[in-house]
Amino acid sequence: MREAVLELAGVSAGYGHTQVLRGVDLSVGEGEVVAVIGANGAGKSTLLKTVVGLVKASAGRVSYRSVDVTRTRPERLVRQGVALVPEGRLLFGPMTVAENLELGSYGLGARERRRRAPGLRARVHGLFPVLAERATQPAVTLSGGEQQMLAIGRALMSAPTLLLLDEPSLGLAPKVIAEIFSAIDALRASGVTVLLVEQDARLALKHADRGYVMRTGRVALEGNANSLLADESVRTIYLGSHTGGEGA
Repeated sequence: MREAVLELAGVSAGYGHTQVLRGVDLSVGEGEVVAVIGANGAGKSTLLKTVVGLVKASAGRVSYRSVDVTRTRPERLVRQGVALVPEGRLLFGPMTVAENLELGSYGLGARERRRRAPGLRARVHGLFPVLAERATQPAVTLSGGEQQMLAIGRALMSAPTLLLLDEPSLGLAPKVIAEIFSAIDALRASGVTVLLVEQDARLALKHADRGYVMRTGRVALEGNANSLLADESVRTIYLGSHTGGEGA
């Protein structure tokens, strides 16, 4: 595997007295797309929230570029190059597309923002041209697919080297899904590392280098994406008519 950008070692986490993650080991190498699949409630979304500090790990270690960030605050991780696109997008609906993108760059600091924001915005518009066309529209007026593009674009405005995507295809039309995954492929080609939680297991593994299968808060299986696509147990459980849903 390539040099690790992200490593989880024995990570457990949950909500109050409810434990969701149980001793998770996971790694993401430089420039990889790594998919996390699993059934509804397997802990996939909690995994991403734990990486960025929105959920605190009760045990284990989260490392980003070999530095322990288990107790690092989310806003500091953004400044270090980690961005999360959450399930549900969480856009600022009354604000315009341009204003939502601008907010994404605030973690850079005023001087860095002035220097880099134009280039970052150009990259977002290159990936999703419709956002340039809709720049003055309130985010709430966009279609679901356009809102997902805006959520990804907002995260990219922080200039991440590690992008976490939580269910980017959920509820979207096939044409829009194809556009979003084409953008993910382009981001990988540009050197961005991606950790992808996705309800469509087949789609996720087709675009990933490696994958992890989660079951009840644990990693049940891991491997090369093509190997997982060919694995009979994965095919039966996750690649049939019912693919894994959103995580806990």
